[in-house]
Amino acid sequence: MLAVDTNILVYAHRREAREHEKALETLRALVEGDEAWAIPWPCLYEFFSVVTNTKIWKDHASTAAQAVAQIEAWVSSPTVRLIGETEDFLQTLLSLLKVSKVRGPMVHDARIAAICVAHAVEALLTRDRDFSIFGALKVRNPLE
Repeated sequence: MLAVDTNILVYAHRREAREHEKALETLRALVEGDEAWAIPWPCLYEFFSVVTNTKIWKDHASTAAQAVAQIEAWVSSPTVRLIGETEDFLQTLLSLLKVSKVRGPMVHDARIAAICVAHAVEALLTRDRDFSIFGALKVRNPLE
């Protein structure tokens, strides 16, 4: 199962992003495909936060209704799984934190990585190179 990081979700949603077409193509293949795929819960929260943020998008931020409609469209796919913390999540997270020596705000990425590891995700689709510090998680950049 592949999982999708926030940046791919944002690029697929925001038409003005230069990465839009490739990100949209990537998500469309997942949504319309037969294979299970996943969105970690923290990525949905972050997606909403980013696309509705007027400091990022000035006068062109997505409305809350547009962001919600986009999320509803993705989660309507019969093959999507929304993944979050598991019962033994703490051990997975602590292990990643120790091995990767995460500090500060990188704990957010560690949380996403630990969720993916806990759910045996094959790879996280992301453009964020920071995830490479988590050796237990394979990452793939679908925009290259």
